[in-house]
Amino acid sequence: MQHTISITGISSISPLGISSDGIWEKYKDSSHCISFEDFEGESTPIAPLCTASKQVIESLRKETTHYKALDDSVLFGIFAAREVIKKSGWGDDSNFGINIGSSRGATQLFEKYHKEFLETSKSSTLSSPTTTLGNISSWIAHDLQANGPEISHSITCSTALHAILNGVAWLQSGLTDKFLVGGSEAPLTPFTIAQMKALKIYGANNGEVYPCQAMHWDKTRNSMFLGEGAAVACLEKGAKENAIAQIRGIGYATEPLKHNISISTKADCFQKSMKMALKNTAVDEVDAIVMHAPGTVKGDLSEYNAIQAVFGKHKPALTTNKWKIGHTFGASGMLSLELAILMLQKQQFIPVPYVTYKTPPKQLHKIIVNAVGFGGNAVSVLIETPNSN
Repeated sequence: MQHTISITGISSISPLGISSDGIWEKYKDSSHCISFEDFEGESTPIAPLCTASKQVIESLRKETTHYKALDDSVLFGIFAAREVIKKSGWGDDSNFGINIGSSRGATQLFEKYHKEFLETSKSSTLSSPTTTLGNISSWIAHDLQANGPEISHSITCSTALHAILNGVAWLQSGLTDKFLVGGSEAPLTPFTIAQMKALKIYGANNGEVYPCQAMHWDKTRNSMFLGEGAAVACLEKGAKENAIAQIRGIGYATEPLKHNISISTKADCFQKSMKMALKNTAVDEVDAIVMHAPGTVKGDLSEYNAIQAVFGKHKPALTTNKWKIGHTFGASGMLSLELAILMLQKQQFIPVPYVTYKTPPKQLHKIIVNAVGFGGNAVSVLIETPNSN
């Protein structure tokens, strides 16, 4: 890292709620946020926003006629962006860049408009502008009256961490000193869930206490399920006094495609991305890893094998939040980063309740956050407590 990069704020809206204190309390609670809803006649696990959070989004939708036509994915992003600007102290400063990505984007609106087209052979006036990929960042920029560059992208499930890569690159280049980065996803729609079920990776209602068995290495069935939400962070160049964490290293890699969704047995992409993020950091300095671990048999185990290959006998404590809030696709990496930052702030490791830990870390100074998308697009971000060096 040529320059120190500070994270001066992070905010989210997810099944865990909207306030940092409330989210932390939910993480300390060993219960999950899953409910079961009927999709095409089948009881299906999902992790939707809580009632209070849904009301916040509906209030936002009613603020202006322009927002009434927007997809939830856009409104989630606007809400999280507003909150993090307050936390970071950016105030009225509008000179910052924005990169908020999404794997699926406006899923609900797209399905609605496509259904209308099939029924009437006509398209609604706003069907195109409200479903474009650039919709999220552009509306956030409008809402915040930002003057910097606006970037939208989709790199499937590693989208949010790729936003961090982009933000860091802009900051390191000297073209800007502040960047707003994150991901937003509202995938709890019939077609999206049907797609995941078609891949044979979606969990089922088997009456288990924890329907998602992320990080259960010996599981014999896929147990991934979907959640919704958004998370946004403020990045600034330099060691800031109000930093809540600093980015120590970033890494990325893409595997040659062998299958449309799977990665290699030892996740070569994760091995490369973690080694790049570590760079000059010794493996025994890393206290924990927030894994991508979506709850699939091959996905979880391949990432675990990669961690074993990189860290050997110095394997850090491992955790994930997928068992609790589901897989939020493009937002998942940033929600994992939020968990990592909270653990650094509170100096408390959050375990997976059904995993046995020999010696959970008593102190936390450096944590790696992993994410990977279809086709092996892996990203690893190494964060540390501010001014820990």
